[in-house]
Amino acid sequence: MSHPLRVLYLEDDIADAELARDTLELDGFVCDVTRVETESGFRAALQQGGFDVILADYALPSFDGLSALKITLWQRSDLPFIFVSGTMGEEVAIEALKIGATDYVLKTRLSRLVPSVHRALREARERAELRRAEEALRRSEVKIRRLVDANIVGVLISDIEGRVIDANDAFLRMVRYTRDDLACGRLCWTELTPPEWQPASERAVAQLRANGTCELFEKEYFRSDGTRVPVLVAAAAIEGTKTENVAFALDLTERKLAETERERLRQLQVDLAYMSRVITVGQLGASLAHEIKQPIGAAVTNAEACVRLLDRDEPDLPEAREAALGMVRDARRAAEIIDRVRSLYQKGSSELAMVDLNHVIGEMVVMLRSEASRHSVSMRADLAEGLPTVMADRVQLQQALMNLMINGIEAMNDASGELSVRSRTTEDGQLLISVSDCGIGLPVKQVERIFDAFFTTKPHGTGMGLSISRTIIESYGGHLWATPNAERGATFHFTLPTNVTASSPSAA
Repeated sequence: MSHPLRVLYLEDDIADAELARDTLELDGFVCDVTRVETESGFRAALQQGGFDVILADYALPSFDGLSALKITLWQRSDLPFIFVSGTMGEEVAIEALKIGATDYVLKTRLSRLVPSVHRALREARERAELRRAEEALRRSEVKIRRLVDANIVGVLISDIEGRVIDANDAFLRMVRYTRDDLACGRLCWTELTPPEWQPASERAVAQLRANGTCELFEKEYFRSDGTRVPVLVAAAAIEGTKTENVAFALDLTERKLAETERERLRQLQVDLAYMSRVITVGQLGASLAHEIKQPIGAAVTNAEACVRLLDRDEPDLPEAREAALGMVRDARRAAEIIDRVRSLYQKGSSELAMVDLNHVIGEMVVMLRSEASRHSVSMRADLAEGLPTVMADRVQLQQALMNLMINGIEAMNDASGELSVRSRTTEDGQLLISVSDCGIGLPVKQVERIFDAFFTTKPHGTGMGLSISRTIIESYGGHLWATPNAERGATFHFTLPTNVTASSPSAA
């Protein structure tokens, strides 16, 4: 033992007590003996506790060992109790053992005390371990019973062939069967499982047979009405049996519906973003027509000049060649304008690539130049050199910028002004883009709502432009916000990290 053997000894003869102690210590025990002679002394020592074993004489002048045994069984039934007596007859000894004594040793055969104590201590340890195991099992049973009775998780007990032996109300509700169906043996999880989910169930059964447990897995059950319920299942073999298992089934219906709804809302947002681009480009139809008309008209002029130069008596080939090159440049310019417009009409998944924000700003300035002129608005780009590129979808960033720039142009509809687009890097290395106008400014009482979907202060606005722009910017880990200018108008700012790739931009 790691500590001295703590002995409570009921004995009136000091010599006998010392002899018993010496016998134990000769065998290697280190003993700490508390000797008592009276009932009050015995009760007080027992109450104080801390003993490993009780040794007791059968007969004392004012007390007796059987009474001490009964007190011990009442107060400390786990404590080994060994009679060490010289007058205890065999019949009395047998009766004491029946009552609950651990053993008895005659003082004339004190050599038996050592093995008796060893056995008593071993049995006490075994009983303590058994009690701990039983208590742990009881606590586990209580927890399982609470889980079963709470009817939060479906619980079913089945045999290895799949017949459901018992189930809680949660499982029955899940599959829409009754207790009568259960009692009649109508429930069998192999029949409740749709054909495409049978392989998953068979793998679980194989794991149960091999390991006694199976990994968590998803499957579906047929309900009594033929519909299906998605579930997450775990199972384990019931200890002590070779054919019965307990399974826990969590209804995933609400989770699956939530996932479907999230996907539906995501697709709706994608469609709204696409429609916003289509509507915006449609509104710019006249301006885009003018943009395209300019290079086409220039190409026609160059073509006519080329023809005249070639029709001369002495064709002016260098000038004709220059005019032909002009036609090529004008045609390419028209094609670039058409490609930019077509990219905004495209609908599909995001295509991530390294994007130069200054180049995107330049494209938007060219595309919106005629629209700005129609509102008597001038545009200025103040772009920092050497900006790092960002990993993003080019069309999405075009849309976000176009929404902000058109918003600024329309804010100056009743008064001419300047739209300024500025690019910089922040101290922490992010890109900072600012779009500033000299228009009517932000709505004072509703400034916090300007990025809400469908909120607009324009008579014919959709209320989607700013909302979609924020969604795009935030999908790349950026931030979009607005501030009022000191004199007139407002400035919309957004930042983009230069080392972050969007996980799944929701506006495309």
